[in-house]
Amino acid sequence: MKLCVLVPGLVPGLVLVLALVLTVCVARSPYQAVLQHSRIRGRQQGPNVCAMQQIKGTDKKYFTNCKQWYHRKVCGKPTVITYECCPGYEKIPGEKGCPAALPLVNIYNTLGVVGASTTQMYSERAKLREEVEGPGSFTFFAPSNEAWAALPMEILDALVSNVNIELLNALHYHMVNRRLTSEELRHGSSFASMYQDLHVHIHHYSNGVVTVNCARLIKPDQHATNGIVHVVDRVITAISNDVNTLIDVDDDLETLRTAIAAAGLTPMLESEGQYTIFAPTNEAFEKIPQETLNRILGDPVALRDLLNYHILKQMQCAESVVSGTPMETLQGSVLEVGCDGDQMTLNGKAIITKKDQLGTNGVIHYINELLIPDSAKTLLELAEGSPVTTATKLFVEAGLSPHLMGSEALTMLAPQNDAFKGSLTMSPDMRRLMTNHMLKETLSSKSLYHGQELETLGGLKLRVFVYRNVRSLICSFICRLIKREGGCSVHDGRSCSCVPVLVDELSVVYPVDSPRYCDHMW
Repeated sequence: MKLCVLVPGLVPGLVLVLALVLTVCVARSPYQAVLQHSRIRGRQQGPNVCAMQQIKGTDKKYFTNCKQWYHRKVCGKPTVITYECCPGYEKIPGEKGCPAALPLVNIYNTLGVVGASTTQMYSERAKLREEVEGPGSFTFFAPSNEAWAALPMEILDALVSNVNIELLNALHYHMVNRRLTSEELRHGSSFASMYQDLHVHIHHYSNGVVTVNCARLIKPDQHATNGIVHVVDRVITAISNDVNTLIDVDDDLETLRTAIAAAGLTPMLESEGQYTIFAPTNEAFEKIPQETLNRILGDPVALRDLLNYHILKQMQCAESVVSGTPMETLQGSVLEVGCDGDQMTLNGKAIITKKDQLGTNGVIHYINELLIPDSAKTLLELAEGSPVTTATKLFVEAGLSPHLMGSEALTMLAPQNDAFKGSLTMSPDMRRLMTNHMLKETLSSKSLYHGQELETLGGLKLRVFVYRNVRSLICSFICRLIKREGGCSVHDGRSCSCVPVLVDELSVVYPVDSPRYCDHMW
């Protein structure tokens, strides 16, 4: 734990700033950090008062952190600041704040005072009361009253029928036979529940959100004489299947299932891990042109890249997302996982149709749109919708389509659209020019070095020059690479404005500031 010293005699205006800094120094977990921040923001209302951010028009509340406090937004929606007693405290009539600690009573009685009276009622109906009133040390992840109210009636009816055995089993799955504070609920941990030792899965995110089986802890650390209660925002269900099995048994994921098997990813999705899978439905695959889909399915490298682009390296429950955050996929590229109100988003688009389908080794979110990474696209597909469509049209007219749609390793030097003035007519010279805008190898900006010699499809030899104080290395490469014999204009690398915009693992597309009518290098 870090130690921080508050020096006496400091300017009073600095006290709040120092208090906020101290939350980082003394907080033992992300949740504790946001709790301390909420206490500091609420202290003007009295002792043990926490500032909460409530999304307007909803009942959803969050302990606040610095970013949310100043932005006044959660999931893109405006929030209002409310104040309530911090966990473990209560009000006294006529006194400011929450000066009194909650009475320390058994778990059954604690349920009645922390917003889980429905769980208390069902505990008595399931004949669990004696157990949670008696000796022992338990952790109870207790669904809030609102969580029970949100449960579909047919599921609730099934739980309370069958002589309450199903209800007892369900409640036992919410319990662990030991006391676990939020401090001990570490990210990626799991604990055997009191129902057939099936595990509950914990995730403790850096933004302070803590989940159990993707249900958010909304009132953690409610202590009792015989354990501890964490109030959660939904009723959780037992999980026993891995994510691959979940995909196998869902007819809506039949195409995905076939693709996973063809790519050889089945063993990975059956193994231990913490995966997040954005699972394209059959409908999502059907939206892709059949020719494109057949090409990807027939290319083992492109297919694996496509599928890995839908898998995150960590488990991300929907309730853990409170703002847009870039997250790395197994393919290596980044997706922005965000939210818009209650909707989870990908790259700013609300394409997630079903959330938090939980497996023993990860979580699945269904999407209705296929995500195709650049590495699974042809050069032609990469260029579509980019700032180089005019050059792409000329490449096609020059008869270079087989190169644009093939799998060979190439680099395209593509002038941006605004580099072309007026209309251009295809001629032998133009065809040769376009051929010399394609290199015979894949080159990213990181692989270039001063003096490097390159060859175009037309057989032209080019050389790389690297200069200081340029926008990017590839920029100086493009702008100073070629000079026409007899006085072709050379752009100064220091003022060059071109930057790479499209990069493909097999092929690279770079926009340049103008077409190069040059036959020889310097």
